Amino acid sequence: MTTKKCRFCNELIMRFVAIVILVMPLASSGQTKIKLAKNKYTPAQDVELGQGAVQEIEKQIKLWPDAEVTNYVRGVGRALVEAIPPEFQQPVFQYSFKVVDAKEINAFALPGGPMYVNTGMIRAAHVEGEMAGVMAHEISHVALRHGTAQQTKSEKLQWGSLAGIIGGAVVGGGLGEIIAQGAQTGFGVWGLKYSREFESEADILGSQILARANYDPRDLANMFKTIAQQGGGGQPQWLSSHPNPDNRYGRIEQEARAMRVENPKKESEEFTQIQSRLGSGRPANPKGEIARGGASRPAGKVEAPSTQYRTYSGSNLFRVDVPENWREMPSENSVWFVPEGGSGQIQGQTVFTHAVNVGVTRAQSRDLRQATDQFIQSLAQGNRNLRQSDSYQRAALGGRDGLVARLANVSEATGRQEVVSLRTTLLRNGDLFYVIALAPQDDFQSYQGAFQNVLRSLQIHD
Repeated sequence: MTTKKCRFCNELIMRFVAIVILVMPLASSGQTKIKLAKNKYTPAQDVELGQGAVQEIEKQIKLWPDAEVTNYVRGVGRALVEAIPPEFQQPVFQYSFKVVDAKEINAFALPGGPMYVNTGMIRAAHVEGEMAGVMAHEISHVALRHGTAQQTKSEKLQWGSLAGIIGGAVVGGGLGEIIAQGAQTGFGVWGLKYSREFESEADILGSQILARANYDPRDLANMFKTIAQQGGGGQPQWLSSHPNPDNRYGRIEQEARAMRVENPKKESEEFTQIQSRLGSGRPANPKGEIARGGASRPAGKVEAPSTQYRTYSGSNLFRVDVPENWREMPSENSVWFVPEGGSGQIQGQTVFTHAVNVGVTRAQSRDLRQATDQFIQSLAQGNRNLRQSDSYQRAALGGRDGLVARLANVSEATGRQEVVSLRTTLLRNGDLFYVIALAPQDDFQSYQGAFQNVLRSLQIHD
């Protein structure tokens, strides 16, 4: 045997040992078994197709220029690739990870390994595991070779035209906006969207990859819910090419129960810093919006609440009546209702002095009191004057059991004492639903009637 061959054998042995060590903590007979679909193309052709599309794509998209953000996403991606089960590892694949400067909640991967993650996707995630979940799902499509497998089912398009069509398709909408072009060329099914069968497989393998990389596989299901909720009245871009398979969330929960993850990754300081570099802060954490120091402060008279109310519907999750003269200001996973003069800009960030905030955040506990404690702690980070001024009281929220807490703060935006009233309840999926009402201490009583009317009108549908 030649030296070259020996070196190759040694590399295989080392890879095998590393995989065995990785797999051991997660061994479980309850995990769903997946098989590669029939595919007339070779793995090398997957790589050729993906690399050909990269050249076209990168002429049309704007990559995020911050190397620290890209390196962070690349590090998460590499950890996930190492966690791909050995039967789906393809030595010829060339996994790469780049960040796209785009606000849409989207990510896509090409045959053979190139992946692109929108800044909007990173901003929308509550925790690192949710972002990693979408990446693991996309990696699963690549590892299972779904692109060329779906084309094998179609059997219509000539190989030479695939790369150029994909290059134009992905940029336009995640393989979702080339129906006319596809009809003319015989592009077939896989250029439009993945099949629900392949989506389900990517959900299952993505859950397994997450667990093997020491994330909570339930983060994948939670991110899908975030994507769906943030679509508003239309179809979120990511879902346009990733149709919802039947019982998606139930299957992921089932898969999660079959895997043992000791001390899964939860909060990540690095992830928080990356979101901050993207200009988002924590998406469901209003702490930075309640009070921020700065030289410039909101000024002017705040308009009194109207006695007339209008109904606001929030992504089919809740309905609430708010004063007619309050405008809504949607954030990533919440919406602010603000009277004229009740907000301003400080150091480029929006701050609120009089407002109601309705939102959802990921809870780390199924106990309402503990989940609320953790949420208040997150609000207090960076707000040195924020403190809880009395003990919890039981109070219904949206027709279900809830807690109310009264917080005191000195607004660094105005320098005035302010009152922050917080109500919380748990949703069926374990997320924490909250309503925050805030106003300066000397104005709070005059706004109390409007705040109570908003709370009484709230309906939660989950």
